[in-house]
Amino acid sequence: MLEIDVPGWKTLTLKHLVLDFNGTLALDGQLLPGVRERLDSLAQQLEIHVLTADTFGSVQEQMRNIACGFFIIPLTEQAKAKAAYLENLGSSGCVAVGNGRNDVLMLQAAALGIALLQEEGAAAQALAAADLVCRSVCDALDLLVNPLRMSATLRG
Repeated sequence: MLEIDVPGWKTLTLKHLVLDFNGTLALDGQLLPGVRERLDSLAQQLEIHVLTADTFGSVQEQMRNIACGFFIIPLTEQAKAKAAYLENLGSSGCVAVGNGRNDVLMLQAAALGIALLQEEGAAAQALAAADLVCRSVCDALDLLVNPLRMSATLRG
């Protein structure tokens, strides 16, 4: 569990980290540099869940030996599937990270929603739905490792 007190906003008690795969953790189905190490570190504090339609058929190989679960979602109604998954975990204990239009409901439902603006770009709706926007997944994961950085940005 990870507890982050953000003065003037709220205290986050996070149990789950829910991430999109393509566009978030991976580019063209290949895990981005530095992601594996950061996920391994965060797995000691958070249960990690990776949601994907597995467009490139690579998630199983790419996520091998990382302490996380990955879940294949259907090609249709992905936004609803991701939000339902989050709700099933208990959204008040979740941090969600994504960049696409299909991540909007998940980002809104999470106690902390982080949108990314990486190589694939980001849907404007995802940016608007998030509590925080980062330039890379490594930056976002580093905020969870070093929560005082995040508190400085989000405090009221």
